[in-house]
Amino acid sequence: MVVQREFDVHTRARGTVEITADVAGIVRDAGIGVGVVNVFVRHSSCSVVLTENADPAVRRDLETLAARWAPDGDPAYRHDEEGDDDMAAHGRAILAGATLTVPVADGRMRLGTWQGLYLWEHRTMAHRRRVVVTVLG
Repeated sequence: MVVQREFDVHTRARGTVEITADVAGIVRDAGIGVGVVNVFVRHSSCSVVLTENADPAVRRDLETLAARWAPDGDPAYRHDEEGDDDMAAHGRAILAGATLTVPVADGRMRLGTWQGLYLWEHRTMAHRRRVVVTVLG
């Protein structure tokens, strides 16, 4: 059986928005006991990530790392049509990824104690992002 749903995430700016509860609800409603859930974001300048959910400093530190991987406004960038953060956001999205898969057992995601799912916005402005969740079992 396959169940697919979509939902919107409204970001405020660069940073993370937790989507664990949204995805968990879709998994629960799918009624699949054992399988996998795939989470995919339909944009090229944000990511979906699995990371620690206990200490918000982890997510702030991820921003620090991303600024080193793909700094805004690098003069070597050619793609800057939407501002200094344009190419950096695309690079960060490629490095962090647009999809992830989590096992499902007993009708729930099998996340670790300190794991959460997040949409990671890489642009400096607010955006509406579309997330696709596919539950297979």
